[in-house]
Amino acid sequence: MKKEFKAEAKRVMDLMINSIYTNKEIFLRELISNASDALDKLYYKDLKSDKETDKEKFYIKIKTNKDSRTISVEDTGIGMNKEEMENNLGTIATSGTALFRNEVESESDVENLIGQFGVGFYSAFMVADKVEVLSKKDGENDAYLWTSENADGYEIIPSEKETNGTIITLFLKEDKDGENYSDFLEEYRLRSLIEKYSNYIRYPIKMNVTKTKYNEEEKDEDKKYETYVEEEVLNSKKPIWKRNKKDLTDDDYINFYRDQHYGFDEPLKWIHLNIEGAVEFKAILYIPKKAPFDYYSKDYKKGLELYSNGVKIMDRAEELLNEEFSFVKGVVDSESISLNISRETLQQDRQLRFISKQINKKIEQELKNMIEKDRENYEIFYNQFKSQLKMSLYESYGAKKELLDLLLFNSKKHDKLVTLKEYKEEMPSTQEYIYYVTSDSLDKAKNLPQLSFVDENNDVLLFTDQMDEFVIKMVREYEEKEFKSVSQLDEKEDEKEDEIYTKIKDILPDDVVDISISENMGENPVTFMQKGDISIDMEKTLSRQPNSQANGIKAQKVLQINKNSKAYNLFNKALESENKDEIKKITNILYNQARIIEGLDLDNPTEYVKDIRNLLE
Repeated sequence: MKKEFKAEAKRVMDLMINSIYTNKEIFLRELISNASDALDKLYYKDLKSDKETDKEKFYIKIKTNKDSRTISVEDTGIGMNKEEMENNLGTIATSGTALFRNEVESESDVENLIGQFGVGFYSAFMVADKVEVLSKKDGENDAYLWTSENADGYEIIPSEKETNGTIITLFLKEDKDGENYSDFLEEYRLRSLIEKYSNYIRYPIKMNVTKTKYNEEEKDEDKKYETYVEEEVLNSKKPIWKRNKKDLTDDDYINFYRDQHYGFDEPLKWIHLNIEGAVEFKAILYIPKKAPFDYYSKDYKKGLELYSNGVKIMDRAEELLNEEFSFVKGVVDSESISLNISRETLQQDRQLRFISKQINKKIEQELKNMIEKDRENYEIFYNQFKSQLKMSLYESYGAKKELLDLLLFNSKKHDKLVTLKEYKEEMPSTQEYIYYVTSDSLDKAKNLPQLSFVDENNDVLLFTDQMDEFVIKMVREYEEKEFKSVSQLDEKEDEKEDEIYTKIKDILPDDVVDISISENMGENPVTFMQKGDISIDMEKTLSRQPNSQANGIKAQKVLQINKNSKAYNLFNKALESENKDEIKKITNILYNQARIIEGLDLDNPTEYVKDIRNLLE
């Protein structure tokens, strides 16, 4: 007699079929996972009763029939009786596996059980009009057949089955509305789905496959190649992340990296995690040697492969990685995460947030460890992914200060890259600030006039990446030491001479807000200093941004003149003789020289060359 599903079950089932499971191909993953659960239960039962277990009898078998358009998933697990069919298949809210967990929750052997049969099972109706479940419980004589068409009620009748276990048969829907259900009958398709989602199920997944062999004795050339059918195990069973680290070689990790298409080269580093506690998970995380070709494009998708006890839930779980570590590839497997979970629920899952926190903490620790113990490889990594670290720090408005310890910089005193920690450790006790200077190349940075303003015992960081200064402006300090640009005018030491100031200021363009005279410039006749937070390099960076409202932002430039330079003496002579043309000529030369030093374009190069020529005559 046909029975109706309970009202709440019908509502939940509609949600499962039409909302959560938008990807139809996962039906096979769900059914195989349920079969694995059933095998787990029987295996546990045999262990508990001290019954000798024959591992060969534990398997899952996939069969197809193109004529009847059916797919069947058979297991040799514990099976179900009539009452369990009612509870597990008639009411979605009831979970056979969940109840089994409660019964044996104090037993250590239950740790690998997963899934909720009553939920995942109904994904079958995404591809099938009719579903049959033939099952016989271990230790009982009677078998039963559960049948439902279009998930519109069900019936259970006595049936026959020689051995314990369950066979779920799906009668596929007809191809229509662009949906090709027949594709699921093809051997290659089933192979690919098992490899994608169920490759690491602990029990063998078997299927008859068609093969070809060459018969040398056959004289007829058209018959030399013979086809035959052979049963084959399609899954790998033992995932690398569940194996003991001591049993794995570097080649094992490298081969897995390539097999999973994480990259074509060798990874730079890998992290193998086995976290135990309230939330348990295993993971293998890879730090690539090179950035993917699309890494810095909008097309790049971050995320780790996410498994629930060997069953893939997602190809890319973006929630597991912070933006700064989006370059990491790898796999995470946790039985604490429900297999039957939607993406929306996944984003709010408490266990997932815990796993994410642990993973990102481990990545950060490994990178810091590389800085200390494997500097050469860290610099290889840093050259590829420094922009991502800086961008994440900038976009967090400086909140992720822990990322500062992952940054490297050139400096005035060193021929190598240094960390902020290393810079600070070398600071004299009297040094008040962390000094820096900005430029668009290392050679130019090393020769900037502004370096002469800093005590020779104090090191200066050389910022040559356009992101550097933007990041530093956000964080403002490192371990209670403020950052300070050596191009920032120190008004305490600013010296002005009223006559020179008046004569020059009227000639200079509006972006020069002030003039300063200095005796501490070495051989440099002139340079630009700055007032305010916008440096000349920031001005150049902003001006290059397409369609940016910041294009009009200018640095407040201060023209600083060396009091000990020949140009200054020439200027004084011109003042004494009241030669206005000479004053203007020298002023323009100094201004344009300062622009050249800073890498700024000249408004009129021809006029600048003419002024130089006239001055030399």
